[in-house]
Amino acid sequence: MMAAGRAAERGKKVLLVEKNDSLGKKLLITGGGRCNVTNAEFDTRILLSKFKDGGKFLFSAFAAWNVTDTLAFFNTRNMPTKIEKEKRVFPVSDSARSVWNVLVDHIKKHGVTIQSDSPVSGFVVEDGVVVGIKIKKEIVRAKNFILATGGTSRPETGSTGDGYKWLREIGHTVIEPVPSLVPVAVKDAWVSRIVGVSLTDIKITALQNGVKQTSSKGKILFTHVGISGPTVLNMSKDVGELLKYGEVVLELDILPTYDHAKLNATLQEIFKTNDKKQFKNSLSELLPSALTPIIVELSGINSETKCNSVTREERMKLIELLKHVPLHVHKLLGADKAIISSGGVVLDEVDFKTMLSRKHPNLYLVGDILNIDRPSGGYSLQLCWTTGFVAGDSIN
Repeated sequence: MMAAGRAAERGKKVLLVEKNDSLGKKLLITGGGRCNVTNAEFDTRILLSKFKDGGKFLFSAFAAWNVTDTLAFFNTRNMPTKIEKEKRVFPVSDSARSVWNVLVDHIKKHGVTIQSDSPVSGFVVEDGVVVGIKIKKEIVRAKNFILATGGTSRPETGSTGDGYKWLREIGHTVIEPVPSLVPVAVKDAWVSRIVGVSLTDIKITALQNGVKQTSSKGKILFTHVGISGPTVLNMSKDVGELLKYGEVVLELDILPTYDHAKLNATLQEIFKTNDKKQFKNSLSELLPSALTPIIVELSGINSETKCNSVTREERMKLIELLKHVPLHVHKLLGADKAIISSGGVVLDEVDFKTMLSRKHPNLYLVGDILNIDRPSGGYSLQLCWTTGFVAGDSIN
């Protein structure tokens, strides 16, 4: 929609071909339906560092359209935004429909023709030039083509990797896509007892064979089968790689601002103040209420024990638990739960000043079709806005 809108704004005659019966199905479910529009990191160099190896390819594209441009685009079209934790930007309405409305109004205002319910089956190429697309038994011809079919995450929205197949057929190199930014399923049954509970500022460390592999800090969410949330999603690709080599344990530091000594002193004070209370009723000022019975159970301390009877050894074990709650990884969930997929067209085959294919002189490649990794937090949509705008702005 961004690419089509910009091309039409420049006076081009644009046909937007949509596989689904309506536009923007994936857009409407992003950010839990709230739509994390972008990330308010206005230093482009810092922003692009989040895209890992793909970042170095994106400087020219982001010079043409950056975070400031994205915010101006939506804000000046009567969609105010707000900045939340980790610089995540959302519409003030907390509704992805607001974002959808802006884009649809934009393309309609500039005369884009929308052809929905039209699954494409491939390109028609003559002498290295794309001359058409195949829709059922028809060939639709045009002067230029922009491919914005996305990856393979959330296939129920239409993202089934079709574009990758078409690009391979016409000579592009495509890295096989795999689910990325995906929730983690664990073997520990107790997580199903606290479904929907979220914890903020939790430190998560991934271990293999008892050795620390990676760690991160932020928000996590307990699900029916494991954990999700921004911090988990951003670690999921690393966890997936580790699983190839054996068991992975995720340790949760529930109280990362407490070192061992501070936590020991705090617990001693709690037990002293609540000396006649049962242990199970003593941790409410330290832990979220939903998590307390889980910690009591995992600690091995008899829940009926009076606080003044908790031994030093038991207190030391409790401290160790609070700093290292173990979760044994079962697997990563599949593409149907992934926020994005990793993989796509190798970046050397794209000119990022225009988003033009280096193999076909009238084919532009944007968004998730590109092999660019990025974290959760608005980076995926910013990639779409930027590459879409640049493609629409470059068509001659």
